[in-house]
Amino acid sequence: MLTPSYPASDIERDRWILARRPAREDLNSRRPYAYLLEEEYSAEKEVVPVATVFLTNRECPWRCLMCDLWRNTLTEKVPIGAIPQQIDYALTQLPPARQIKLYNSGSFFDRNAIPIEDYPAIATRANLFDRTIVESHPALINQACLQFRDMLSNPLEVAMGLETAHPEILVRLNKRITLNQFSEASQYLRSNGIDLRVFILIQPPFMKAHEALYWAERSLDFAFDCGATVVTLIPTRSGNGAMEELAQLGEFSPPQLDIVESAASYGLSLARGRVFVDLWDLHLASPKCSCYPLRIERLREMNLRQSASDMIDCTYCKGRS
Repeated sequence: MLTPSYPASDIERDRWILARRPAREDLNSRRPYAYLLEEEYSAEKEVVPVATVFLTNRECPWRCLMCDLWRNTLTEKVPIGAIPQQIDYALTQLPPARQIKLYNSGSFFDRNAIPIEDYPAIATRANLFDRTIVESHPALINQACLQFRDMLSNPLEVAMGLETAHPEILVRLNKRITLNQFSEASQYLRSNGIDLRVFILIQPPFMKAHEALYWAERSLDFAFDCGATVVTLIPTRSGNGAMEELAQLGEFSPPQLDIVESAASYGLSLARGRVFVDLWDLHLASPKCSCYPLRIERLREMNLRQSASDMIDCTYCKGRS
């Protein structure tokens, strides 16, 4: 049952979420708000360097309950040419890489975020790499994906947030998609030769701790049934105002690290595709223990090797850091 403080309708949820937001960052439309070099286990079964560019652009039109990415967005559409300029800036700062991720705190195929007029210039830069990875809301999977795909000389991969296969909680997250709609968008990508990466939240709001592993596993199953070649598990974190209030109401708590570890091990055991744990800001999602650094390093190695190793034994927290 919904708490009295969290509305039942979409429009009221939008207002509730917006009213609890802190201030957004002050950004330059000609600069990416972040960029980094990652190592990732590839489809070719080797660890490759990936240039990840976090593009600055207009905020996503959806108001997802758990999202904090809007903090690094603008209130207006960027001018034509700004996105290629951002990519150029990031690539001059980063070492050479094999793949490129163009993430943008929203949807690559949102024309108010990434001007379609910039597709050719973006593709020219992306074609310097072996693979191009972008992200999008499932509702925006359409002809624009194929238009951009056709400009690339390398494989296109689109990442979509499933968040959870729990149908009732998915509705409450205010993402405004159903499991059927996600499946249809996935099929559209796969039938058009575009690889699918899926984001899954571990223990989203309104989910009880004792159910978190079960639903993480069911979400992994669903993602791979949809044809995912990669699944990234994201321990749900606070930091957007709404999540802190839900925590006070007893409707959200971050997952324990053992749940994250078990979900990753399950995903790898399926051998249906690559499974990664998002380690970014993981300290916000799990209390720390003396075993914490070793266990985070274990997850990092699992990401890079795509195989589960033995759990770290801790006499203090009993593996529940």
